[in-house]
Amino acid sequence: MNSSDATLAKARNRARLRRGMFILPSFFTALNIGAGYFAITQTIAAISGNAMANRSLTHLDLAAIAILVAIPFDSLDGRIARMTNTASDFGRELDSLADVITFGVAPSLLAYVWGFYFLPYTINPQLRQHLVQAGPFICFLFLIGGASRLARFNISHDPKPRNPGRPDRKYFVGMPIPGAAGLLAATVHFFYGIPIQAWWVAIPWLILVGLAGFLMVSTWRFWSGKEIDLSRSHPFQLLFIMAIVLYIVLRFSQVVLFAIALIYMFSGIWARAAYGWSRRRRKGLRNDPERLPEGSNPDPDPVRHS
Repeated sequence: MNSSDATLAKARNRARLRRGMFILPSFFTALNIGAGYFAITQTIAAISGNAMANRSLTHLDLAAIAILVAIPFDSLDGRIARMTNTASDFGRELDSLADVITFGVAPSLLAYVWGFYFLPYTINPQLRQHLVQAGPFICFLFLIGGASRLARFNISHDPKPRNPGRPDRKYFVGMPIPGAAGLLAATVHFFYGIPIQAWWVAIPWLILVGLAGFLMVSTWRFWSGKEIDLSRSHPFQLLFIMAIVLYIVLRFSQVVLFAIALIYMFSGIWARAAYGWSRRRRKGLRNDPERLPEGSNPDPDPVRHS
């Protein structure tokens, strides 16, 4: 084989390898869609038979677990595409459609069935009617909020949150839809998929679903985790830590995942509240110079310089 044939063979091998690298992110996106489809079918199966049968409870828990499992799939497809330099418009559109199914349709349907479908008729009839009517509406708003969040993310270029954080870090503007879906799924999984049977539990669930939908369309900052570099050196130490974390999550999944979801939600709320408090304090110092320490000036309003 002469040199030209060898060069041509190497070029063909590189092209074949690159085509395979393009398929890899889409493979994880397909797993994401599959998990969402499984969650939807399990939620439907829960209402197809005896409402309080054990198999129905298992269906709802499996639906929640499927949504939670889809979250790392959604994170991996984007990271792999960036690491292998195989990002494409097709991949981005496919990922958005997958997120609407897995983190929009599936959790909104699960939230309705788990929180309101099984409410007993022994409670106040008028109260039950209000909850059963409000439940689907709030779950629909969650779905609309998730779809709007994805649309805004797709058209935004370097978006800035209303409460900017550290300039050396990247943040999500609004709660990402996998985080909101994970919050609902982790709550269902925390209760082992046992449906809500009391009105005084259904009302906080209604508020939580509505709050998750609002946080998605908000302009508050949420931690993105993009500063975590999986390609850095010392892979054995990283694998060791990941193995420990994975064991803890699998062994105590109900408590750990529910705690992580709540902490992530409240981190965004706390960041917005802390920013508002500090901004009011700076404004008060500007209006009352006598409160300033001698020789100091209040910080400029970061919103004007962001």
